[in-house]
Amino acid sequence: MTVPSAPADLPAPDRLRLAVHAALDTKAEDVRVRFVGPVADFTDYFLIASGGSERQVQSIADRIEERLREHGVRPLHVEGYAAGQWVLLDYGDLVAHVFLDDRRRHYGLERLWADAADVTADYAP
Repeated sequence: MTVPSAPADLPAPDRLRLAVHAALDTKAEDVRVRFVGPVADFTDYFLIASGGSERQVQSIADRIEERLREHGVRPLHVEGYAAGQWVLLDYGDLVAHVFLDDRRRHYGLERLWADAADVTADYAP
């Protein structure tokens, strides 16, 4: 079986839904989705989630990556995994941010991207 490797092989809404469910499966807290496309030129969606420990942050990121890989989608870039305080998974038009609770409060992505629509209800169960 040939596995597609480009993120565009699975539509962004489907990838986003898979990523949200993967985060929730790993007990991520305060999972949010922001549609940043109208105010950002580098991606369309942010998935933002928190974990209570560095290990949980890594586990959430692992599960997101694993779930998307099952559908042939691999990240273009991953940052911060070793430290486990803020893991960024870049899938092109979807960027997943998995934070340690205090790092999320410190960086305040929801505040910085307040002009972006919160579309969490469209993707979360």
